[in-house]
Amino acid sequence: MAAPQLSQPLPSTRKRLTPAHRWWWLFQRISGVVLVVLIFTHLFVNLILGDGVNQIDFAFVAGKWAAWYWQWIDFTMLVLAMLHGANGMSYLISDYARTKRSRVVLNSLLGTATAVIIVLGTLVIFTFDACPQDADPDLLPSFCSEVDR
Repeated sequence: MAAPQLSQPLPSTRKRLTPAHRWWWLFQRISGVVLVVLIFTHLFVNLILGDGVNQIDFAFVAGKWAAWYWQWIDFTMLVLAMLHGANGMSYLISDYARTKRSRVVLNSLLGTATAVIIVLGTLVIFTFDACPQDADPDLLPSFCSEVDR
């Protein structure tokens, strides 16, 4: 069974890049480098330090997100990853969508999905309750016993 063939991308219709396209091109390169650093830091802290993958549970995540800098690191990783991925998908849409209408529809869906995921992820990161009421104390981080409920 042969692999399916992709159709050829549309010929470049852009005579020159607009300033917005140049900024997005530059953002794609810079965000890629920053994401590599953030992702390897995330993997190192979660999988190598401490007990490795065995340490990951609700208490571990709650303990991490109790610190403001972990919230901002994860928020930065979320926003950069979503914008980086959406920008890459937008390039694919402009290369392969055959009509202007299909490009507009696909880019609108992509923008909406990106915005929804960023908003929901941001809400989870910044409204996360590390010490929920009525939770099993064995599953909570140790600092929850010191917090007045």
